[in-house]
Order: sequence, then structure tokens, then C-alpha cells
Amino acid sequence: MATDLFISLISLDRYVGLKESIVSNLTLNEHIINSLPEGLWVFCITLTSKNLFLKIGNREINLLFLPLIFSIGLEFFQLFKLTNGRFDFWDIGFSIAFWAIANYVVKHENVRQNILRPLNTNSLICVLSYLIVYLAHVWE
Repeated sequence: MATDLFISLISLDRYVGLKESIVSNLTLNEHIINSLPEGLWVFCITLTSKNLFLKIGNREINLLFLPLIFSIGLEFFQLFKLTNGRFDFWDIGFSIAFWAIANYVVKHENVRQNILRPLNTNSLICVLSYLIVYLAHVWE
């Protein structure tokens, strides 16, 4: 879908020329091409989930691990044909690696907060990010 939008903005001929130029000058491993996007969204959502929690009754659920659960869960949904896509161990590996980078390497000093109370920019971005990733997996 994003490719179609890009083609409509620059024309099919320019797109094909640009694609050929990139492919010939930037040779990337197939695993990197296919799994890097998953790692990047896990990285981004980990950053937004890092200091958030969900309070249910008297329990607080730390959302730091939710990106891993979400990404690995989607992979297993793909394995069992419950959603679109192809199960890939490389995707799981990239997810774990990028989660670790976002969690252990990138430091920021946000205050711990309930994701829904009060709903602010960070928590809204986090919720919308999960929604976007989910829709990207189920949308045809």
C-alpha cells in the first residue's frame, strides 16, 4: 500500500529506476530486508512502552515486555495461520535484539505512568502504535 502511494507521487517509471538504483548499489541480505521492519517497530514501541503500566484492580502490569509478547505472539499467529504473514525465526531474533537495544541502550527519564490515566501524548502514541502494527498484520 505504501509502495502504491509512493508510485502515485513520483510515477511508476521513476519508482522502477529508483528501485533498480537502490538494489544495485545497496546489497542487503534477504533476512535483513524481511526482518528489519519488525525489529524497528519493536524498537519504537519499546521506547514508548518503557515506563508505562496498566493497572487492573490492585495489580500493575509493566508494559515493558508487551512489545516482545506482541511481536512473538504475532509470529505464532502466523505459524498457525490465524493472521496474515509467514512465520520466521529471524523476525523473532530481530524483535529480541531491537527490544534489548531499546531497553538497555537507550536511556530516558520518563516518569512511570498508567497507560490510560491520564491519557497523554506518550500513552496515546503507544496505543496507536500497537493498533497500527496489528492492522498492518491483518490488513490485506
